[in-house]
Amino acid sequence: MAGAESKSFSSPDETREFKGKGRAEVLVVNGRTVSKATFEPGWKWSVNLRPIAQTDSCQVEHFGYVLSGRMRVVMDDGMQFEVGPDDLFALPPGHDAEVIGDETCVLVDFGQVQSYAKPPGP
Repeated sequence: MAGAESKSFSSPDETREFKGKGRAEVLVVNGRTVSKATFEPGWKWSVNLRPIAQTDSCQVEHFGYVLSGRMRVVMDDGMQFEVGPDDLFALPPGHDAEVIGDETCVLVDFGQVQSYAKPPGP
């Protein structure tokens, strides 16, 4: 069993800047990667992260909790939904997303975020 460990997003292990309008602060605690992502108004995955991911849609599995703001998610099959403050969500690979409105969207993601917002390796 892993030992006790505590970290704070005020001193993240890594900060991954998006191509404008936000960033992901990343912590690794007992081998588990968690991110706190900040998406500014006007952020859209297909504009601000597609150039980093180099995929047609987001291929990361997310499991998160929204702290503030709102986001619309559009799955590759056309299904859409919105998340906002106090919402918990599970999101499989194959989606686009965008901030709705003028408020920054902040969420904590416990999903498969080890490589989220990182350029693909050689």
